[in-house]
Amino acid sequence: MNKNRAQRRRKIRRRIRGTASRPRASVFRSSRYIGVQLIDDDSGRTLLAVNSKVLGLANKKSGSIGIAEAVGKEVAKQSQATGITAVVFDRSGHAYHGRVKALAEGLRAGGLKV
Repeated sequence: MNKNRAQRRRKIRRRIRGTASRPRASVFRSSRYIGVQLIDDDSGRTLLAVNSKVLGLANKKSGSIGIAEAVGKEVAKQSQATGITAVVFDRSGHAYHGRVKALAEGLRAGGLKV
């Protein structure tokens, strides 16, 4: 992780906190995969984790933006099955555009309040 992104990430994490009713949606982004974890910071537990590799979307022809949106919709579907209806979005220091923005839009399209 580069120095500037690490600094942005720390700055963001000072302001947001996930709870059991409204967990933190933490984004993981690499050059090949994208994923998100729903984290309850009060108990220090990961409630749900989904990424494009596990879903088998990494080699699809829909493009990286389409894959990110599909991951967001899958997280929304699985989280609503467990009773989670709202999340706090943690972009992990990444700029809010491209795949990160598509992931957030997928969460909203799936019915989560972000």
